[in-house]
Amino acid sequence: MNTPLHFAVMGNPIQHSYSPLLHSLFARQAGLDINYEKVLVPPEDFESAVQTFFEQGGKGLNITIPFKLRAYELAKANLSLRAQSAGSVNTLWMEDGLLHGCNTDGIGMVNDIRRQGIALEDKKILLLGAGGAARGVILPLLETGCRQLQVINRTATKATELVEQCLASLPQYANELSAGGFEHIQGQWDIVINATSSSLQDNTLPLPVGLFTHNSLAYDMVYTPENDTPFLQQARKDGARLASDGLGMLVYQGAESFFIWNRVRVNPIPVLATLRQQLIAG
Repeated sequence: MNTPLHFAVMGNPIQHSYSPLLHSLFARQAGLDINYEKVLVPPEDFESAVQTFFEQGGKGLNITIPFKLRAYELAKANLSLRAQSAGSVNTLWMEDGLLHGCNTDGIGMVNDIRRQGIALEDKKILLLGAGGAARGVILPLLETGCRQLQVINRTATKATELVEQCLASLPQYANELSAGGFEHIQGQWDIVINATSSSLQDNTLPLPVGLFTHNSLAYDMVYTPENDTPFLQQARKDGARLASDGLGMLVYQGAESFFIWNRVRVNPIPVLATLRQQLIAG
């Protein structure tokens, strides 16, 4: 009998992680026997916990708050382009005896937007926020062939710094990528993505009226059981045709990690439906 493949998610706190459920459902689809656990790691023990996990035959790790930057440092010699651009790592694995790191958040969000029938090619995209969540999605959004990607932050200089940082390694996107404050938002946008923590704090954002066209998508990285956040409510009132929370991003980033580790593509859609039902049921 084959020994199950061993995976885990490390974080602090970790009790609310849905990763074990996601990966058990992916594994069932793929016909793989896996063991996926949640590991609460004390802040001072992260590096040794990663080392021990792989020394004991672990196949892959997901990394969540507050360890994504430290995971980046651990795998610095073998980072994917996505991880380099994001400046953080949520997926670790061993290859040829070396620790490798990737960040699947951005491609997870892009794939979730595409699931909803929305093409990103030649679109005008507004990205609200200039923290780690925003940084993690910039390269995958640019790679879609969008016409324009503007990063907006309450402190405009922070958005400008992030964009300059990205363009230093991605100069080919100088025409598409720009920055500003909320006061600089002009015109209508095809896709508006909230990468701030406003919805977690139950706050609205200082967005101008008329931001959304009748075909616009409002996308919030935060998720709720009912697919309804303060940002999405604000967007619907302003005319957004589609409004989506970030639950699909969670599922699709997990599917990308699963592929990196197992080289098997799974269908995230039924897994997303199961997770939504679980959230609603409480």
